[in-house]
Amino acid sequence: MKSWKAEILLLVITIVWGATFSFTKIGLEFCSPLTFTFFRFAIALVVALSIWGRSFLKISRIHLIAGIVLGLFYAGGFVFQTIGLKFTTVTKSAFITGLSVAFTPFVYKIVESKKISIFQWLGVAIVVVGLWLFTNPKIDNINIGDVLTLLSTFFWAFYIVYMNRLTNDVTDFKITTQIVISQFLVVFVFGLLGSVFFEWGANIIFNSKLVIALLYNGIIATVVLTTIHTSVQKYTTPVKAALIFSLEPVFASIFALVIFNEILKPIEYLGAFLILLGVATSEFGGLIFKRIGKESTT
Repeated sequence: MKSWKAEILLLVITIVWGATFSFTKIGLEFCSPLTFTFFRFAIALVVALSIWGRSFLKISRIHLIAGIVLGLFYAGGFVFQTIGLKFTTVTKSAFITGLSVAFTPFVYKIVESKKISIFQWLGVAIVVVGLWLFTNPKIDNINIGDVLTLLSTFFWAFYIVYMNRLTNDVTDFKITTQIVISQFLVVFVFGLLGSVFFEWGANIIFNSKLVIALLYNGIIATVVLTTIHTSVQKYTTPVKAALIFSLEPVFASIFALVIFNEILKPIEYLGAFLILLGVATSEFGGLIFKRIGKESTT
């Protein structure tokens, strides 16, 4: 698969992920955070096993380990971010989580010892500024929720980098599904333990809104998107993937506008523009620079 096709699919994933914010916000009105995570991945696990269960039983040791490693990063990102949201604001959480785009190049360089282009560094810098303007976080009093959310961003950065590293040679879709199910198993266990030890006795109100939120997040946003993500990210770089994922707050706000009638401020539009500019700089900066260089020599 060509890199641009993979990046378009990652963009589609980011758009759909943007809607999970609104569905999660609705679901958390009737269910505590870690219990919601447990139910989400229980649904994902049941659906994935019902489709690919026979294949999963034949998983090799190396691919099981790959799935567990990715699952640990995946679980760390979800669990710490969810717990952090109990103690901090949504805007601060969105900004801090978005900082994974800044950490990913450093993790990529450490893990893979790969050179990162100046345009990718520039794109990351522009995106961070855009995220700041878009989310308008108030970092005047840092609390435990902010620290936990910051910790989650390191897990997301490592997850993005190791996604390439551990799936680079995987071309068989059956192996992809085995790795996906392994990830779900890990997050399911962490969600269950977190729910039992931290939220035991919390009220759960089962109604159509909670069910719809869980089905969307569990099937579409988890089973479908994680399978696509695990299949295609290897065709681009972790840095470009992280930059594309940084657009999630923008799409989340678009869905919030439609569902909750949340209106963006002018400064937020500027932030959204800078996030798009940062992604475009990373993606097309080198090509434009080369073209300008060729034209100047002719």
